[in-house]
Amino acid sequence: MMTALALCALGAEKIVSNELKKLALPVVDTGFGRVRFKADLIGLYTALMSLRVADRVLLEMACFSAEDFDALFEGVRSVPWETFIPRGMGLTVAKVRTSRSRLQGVTSLQGVVHKAAADRLCKAYQSARLPEHGPTAELRVYIEKDQVSVLLDLSGDPLFKRGYRSEGGIAPLRETTAAAILLLAQWRRKFPLYDPFCGSGTIVIEAAMYAWDMAPGLGRRFALAQLLLGDEATERTVREGLLKKVDFSRTIRIYGSDADVRAVSLAQSNMERAYELARGKTPGRGVRQPARLPWLPEFRVIPMQETNAPIIAGGAQGSPTGFIITNPPYGKRLGEIESAETNYRDMEVLTRRFPGWKLALITDHPGFESFFGKKADSCKEVTNGAIRSYCYQYDCL
Repeated sequence: MMTALALCALGAEKIVSNELKKLALPVVDTGFGRVRFKADLIGLYTALMSLRVADRVLLEMACFSAEDFDALFEGVRSVPWETFIPRGMGLTVAKVRTSRSRLQGVTSLQGVVHKAAADRLCKAYQSARLPEHGPTAELRVYIEKDQVSVLLDLSGDPLFKRGYRSEGGIAPLRETTAAAILLLAQWRRKFPLYDPFCGSGTIVIEAAMYAWDMAPGLGRRFALAQLLLGDEATERTVREGLLKKVDFSRTIRIYGSDADVRAVSLAQSNMERAYELARGKTPGRGVRQPARLPWLPEFRVIPMQETNAPIIAGGAQGSPTGFIITNPPYGKRLGEIESAETNYRDMEVLTRRFPGWKLALITDHPGFESFFGKKADSCKEVTNGAIRSYCYQYDCL
């Protein structure tokens, strides 16, 4: 068994921990923005393809104490890099984070780590230097209380890049953040779900993937494939096993709308790409949605102020409850703050048009409740990329 780290947004650690446990991957401990777990090679591929909320999966190559640069150099050089990084592959130290430790200075730390790993690899492969172009292995180093953790990235592109987004729209919500909000809200597929600010469709699509039991990484590749640890047969076996679990037989009631015609068209296009990925196909131009089926989400052009449950879906009209999960426009990113605050005031209409429904939303505005006119039952801080955001939850509108 190997030790790995799943990186995630601050505030999403518990969700990722629960995901790992459901995948039967033992959790060792949690920290700020990361969860350490145990896995064999099958488990690593399973985590890469299945985790909905994690941003990256890293392999822990070494963990040792270092109070000075000499100890850091020797600790990194002692790692058998040649058993993981193939001949002809370059090396980069992407990030270094240090907290409450004697070792400081990001640039200096990056230089020492790179030099130590490169020294080991060059001696193993009898080369003067590592390649500067072509495939590159990415390292990360965390130092806390003089304890060094050296990590090798297995993801490549961050895991929020599922492969279904043809283009992001003006201010896209990260796929991993959308999945986190769904899980924080405790939505289940037996309940209707509606996003009145669907934008490019991220929340709706993530909900559909969850309802189908579709692993979010089914349609993409990972950096692990280029490392010596990677195994094509194992990757194929895991991917095929996860593909067999996708279930389109369930009737789901998932809806999205937006006042912007272009946004709705983009959301529909992204939904079609996600559908192709769920079928094990490669999305491409010209892919069109098949005839209306009960398990396909629906998008419509409707301003939020004009929406209500009967308009959204007759099937949801008689439901005693449902979930509104949304990402209303951020004032800092899409225009004046006053415009966003007007949107928050207008959202009061939801309390009258969707009585008994639950509401969960993410925004970067810490004063949302005062404009919406109702105090949330809970509020959790969650980051969306680099944006400090808040997830407000209402148990009943």
